[in-house]
Amino acid sequence: MAVPTDRPAGRDHRAARTLATRFLGYATLVFFGLVFLYPFVIQIGNSLKTESDAAANPLSPFPDPLSLAGFERIFAGTNFPLWLGNSLLVTVLVTLGRVFFDSLAGYALARLRFRGRGGLFAAVIAVMAVPGVVLLIPKFLVLNQLGIYNSYAGLVVPLLADAAGVFIMKQFFESIPVSVEEAARIDGASIFRTFWSVVLPMAKPALITLTILSFQGSWNEFPHSLVSVQDPDLFTLPRGLADLVSGSLGSGTQYPLKLGAALLATIPVAIIFVVFQRYFVRDANDGSDKG
Repeated sequence: MAVPTDRPAGRDHRAARTLATRFLGYATLVFFGLVFLYPFVIQIGNSLKTESDAAANPLSPFPDPLSLAGFERIFAGTNFPLWLGNSLLVTVLVTLGRVFFDSLAGYALARLRFRGRGGLFAAVIAVMAVPGVVLLIPKFLVLNQLGIYNSYAGLVVPLLADAAGVFIMKQFFESIPVSVEEAARIDGASIFRTFWSVVLPMAKPALITLTILSFQGSWNEFPHSLVSVQDPDLFTLPRGLADLVSGSLGSGTQYPLKLGAALLATIPVAIIFVVFQRYFVRDANDGSDKG
């Protein structure tokens, strides 16, 4: 006579518990995702409202009626196109500079043996621990002494390298086997040639990460522009948006104007992140497959 067993019931119980746990996890993720997305939805909704509707119902995401007056004022009544052009120029130059100089510094700290290398890397780590606001006044004094205050050079030059980028590139270069460089050195390649032609192409995931962080950081950089320029013709988007928020166009909430300008300012960063993230994920997966 067969003895009944409770294995199917126990298996069904475990499957139901796993399904409930997974459902709870996804529900939690969706909840927090909506919480983080809601301010962005509010921003879009208010940028498409009339001034009176935005002031009366600022937390409603639905414009009633739909209006593009805020965007029309952005381009007709502010210096937004000038701020956009300045931000694009500064961001592109800073991003290219950081990718190049941070890669050079990271490679030197990872591969070259010289006296004081450990102390120099410790100094890089120490700089990462210093709050940026502490350096604002010294930065202003240095820019003024060098004669580049209130100029494009003052906006770009101090941001051409950063400690975080050097750290990222150093750590990645140390993960690359030294053996891949030996063939190039046997063929007589110089240190820079080995770096540029052999090692740097292998660091594409780190380069893409550094590009995203550099573009986002320089595009959203406000404290530096606050102490480096005073000429309105040199304002970048963060500085110009701060000028709008401070009430430079008159009284009133002006939510459609302010939030519309902020919305337009986020579009380039979102595009860069989405485009480069695809390549970053693909390269990371390729690297793991090869490993």
